[in-house]
Amino acid sequence: MSLLVDFLCRFGWGLAAALVITPATLVPAGFFRTNLLVVLGLATFAALLGGQAMPAATWLFPAAAAVAAWLGSIAWFAERIRGGRLCCVATAALLAAATVAVDAPRWQTGAGGRDAAAALLSGLVTGFTVHCMLLGHWYLNAPGMRVDVLRRMIDATLAVWAVQCAAVAAATAGGAAVAAATAAGAAAPLTATAGATTLELLSLRWLAGLVGLPVLLWLARETLAIPNTQSATGILYVACLAAILGELTAQLLAAA
Repeated sequence: MSLLVDFLCRFGWGLAAALVITPATLVPAGFFRTNLLVVLGLATFAALLGGQAMPAATWLFPAAAAVAAWLGSIAWFAERIRGGRLCCVATAALLAAATVAVDAPRWQTGAGGRDAAAALLSGLVTGFTVHCMLLGHWYLNAPGMRVDVLRRMIDATLAVWAVQCAAVAAATAGGAAVAAATAAGAAAPLTATAGATTLELLSLRWLAGLVGLPVLLWLARETLAIPNTQSATGILYVACLAAILGELTAQLLAAA
């Protein structure tokens, strides 16, 4: 249950953060309203489940984020750009706090800051990728929207992926030494089944989230040069699956 709440908070945080950096002068208000309603659903679901899965009263973070997203959807419906942006920022901040709160009990001793950053980066990768797909789909509603808006968001997603990839590489290098020391002093080695399962999850994590995702994002970006926004959106659909699969696998590995 806690893994589901964790994913919902991360996903909602990433989507809300993507809305914050989306240029409101180039993208119609309807896009912001619709996506805030998506965030509203994620935050509400997390709050409902968070009473059992989150420590103390931290479920109030996603609950407050749901309220902020609802108010933001009203502001964007009335095309109040300033108020809508403030609600997007508030929603993102509250869901970031919820992500940190739900992850806190699983942090390694002395590595809280690193683990919190990893959780927030994971949410950005998922949220930004899905945001790109939804933005590409919005060209059906606003065919006159500039193509470079989607290209800019894909670039932002690639930048977030690059930061996460560097963090994963650093954590892997540090974790290898810890694992070797732990194995040397362990009373009993891992079973073959447990080792094979971990290897499969690790392979899936790298193939889907860390290798496949940037390839798909690059292909979508190159397709925009034609320009063909709907073909790029189709590729971004697959990128969403890769991002979600990769980040869920990473959560399972971290929990294990």
